[in-house]
Amino acid sequence: MGETIPIAVPRKGRPLEAVLDRLAGLAGAEELADGVISTLRHEKAITKGDLEPETDVYRRLADYSSSSEGPDYTLLRDDREGFPRRIVFDSAEIPLEGERRIRLIGREEPFRALRTHEFALGFDSADLVLEEVVELGAGPVERIADLNARIDPTETDVRVAGGLGDTVYHTLMVTPETAPEAAPIDRAFLASYEGPLCIVPRYERLVRAVLGKRVLDGISFRYPEHGREEEAAIAAHGAGVYLTVTGSTARDHGLVLGEELFPSETVLLENAAERRSSPAVEAVRNLIAPAPAETELVV
Repeated sequence: MGETIPIAVPRKGRPLEAVLDRLAGLAGAEELADGVISTLRHEKAITKGDLEPETDVYRRLADYSSSSEGPDYTLLRDDREGFPRRIVFDSAEIPLEGERRIRLIGREEPFRALRTHEFALGFDSADLVLEEVVELGAGPVERIADLNARIDPTETDVRVAGGLGDTVYHTLMVTPETAPEAAPIDRAFLASYEGPLCIVPRYERLVRAVLGKRVLDGISFRYPEHGREEEAAIAAHGAGVYLTVTGSTARDHGLVLGEELFPSETVLLENAAERRSSPAVEAVRNLIAPAPAETELVV
């Protein structure tokens, strides 16, 4: 019997959907991908209170995971009010050509599972790499391709192998009163700006890496109050950085969008030490590695 190669993946959300869309082109994976995505979107709507469930969460979990062919799901506590139980992805197998298979295994933070050598391959948000291991420098990190150059090889064996192109951006946004006259709202503006910059606390290290130490002189970070919408908090402080897809919510709060500072994207990660130890892992890595045309990544 052929080898089964485990791959760590997120349990829910846009990054998992990006992974499933990528793997849907592999033999027999289209139906699996569509089924998992539709199931998790349905369960998200129930958790948010947008849908009323017909059965309790344990019955739904049993129904979803009843097939011996998978996929399997599990329960986690959501962080919404009341901490409801939420059904999330657990695992699934995808057969490849020959007798080789890959097994997708859900993890809360796949990057950390690769750091501890539990997996040779995994998918996670590029943001987490910035938040965890990328060194802070005087200059900015502007592209996903810059990540590997800023990872200390004594800190981790994990590297970014490619991106999936599910790109949203950490975007600079300001109020009209803060915006410069007849000049771009970009890093150069921030280099001369002195005052508050509102960010989500978990992104502080990411923003420091993306902007670089030189730009941060004279800037003081501020954070949204608990329960307050991020764009509303940025509008109150005059300037900030937050994720945007279309920017419509930011504009609704009277904000002007500036430079897209860094792409937030799902990336293929590899633990180089583990990958080199297995020809099978190397073959699977080459099969699923994203093509350059599909991503912001340039390596």
